[in-house]
Amino acid sequence: MNDYPQKTCEINRLVRHPKLVAAALSGQKTQQRRDGLYAYPGETFMLEGVEFVVTAVERERIGDMTDVEAQAEGYPNLAMYKDLILKMHANMQWNDDGLVWVHHFKRLQPE
Repeated sequence: MNDYPQKTCEINRLVRHPKLVAAALSGQKTQQRRDGLYAYPGETFMLEGVEFVVTAVERERIGDMTDVEAQAEGYPNLAMYKDLILKMHANMQWNDDGLVWVHHFKRLQPE
């Protein structure tokens, strides 16, 4: 078992944007990167009445992200992910060495 720090936010704030909720519900989105820790492995959360479980949480450099991981975030590719993240966070600058928490999750209930 890994030793995780205290959570910085509640799990119910992990996936919030309607398009990303839809991507998670469809099975396209299985990861969420955050600058803080929102959940521990084994915790569950609900999206529109559907239960999901956090399967793993790890610390990663944002610069290590790939197109495949951007797709697991619900975006077509890394370039689009980066562009949208920078638009959502007005004064943010992309820093490849910046650390994020990667929350992996899966749907518990069948579609």
